[in-house]
Amino acid sequence: MRVLFVCTANKLRSPTAERVFRDWPGIEALSAGTDRDSVQPLSKELVASVDLIFAMEKHHRDWIRKKFNERPGDGKIIVLDIPDEFERDDPVLVQLLQAKVPRYLPPG
Repeated sequence: MRVLFVCTANKLRSPTAERVFRDWPGIEALSAGTDRDSVQPLSKELVASVDLIFAMEKHHRDWIRKKFNERPGDGKIIVLDIPDEFERDDPVLVQLLQAKVPRYLPPG
């Protein structure tokens, strides 16, 4: 299973999530950002290549749906509701990710 973590700039939240889940059995974790100047900008090809997308906030989900014609209710995009107030690898951010993401992944 390929999973993608999305935030705005792909500098703090989504790379942290990618690191936290990169060794999870049965998944390949990736990250990208919605901003064109992101470290790894989100592309149509990347969206099409993954099984599940974890959007940090609702506006990321809405941007993905609008830009790439992803259908609401298809279950491909999960909103984590993690605000942009954390530094990369912040222990509180890691705890939030560990509490919210695993229920959507294969058993680890």
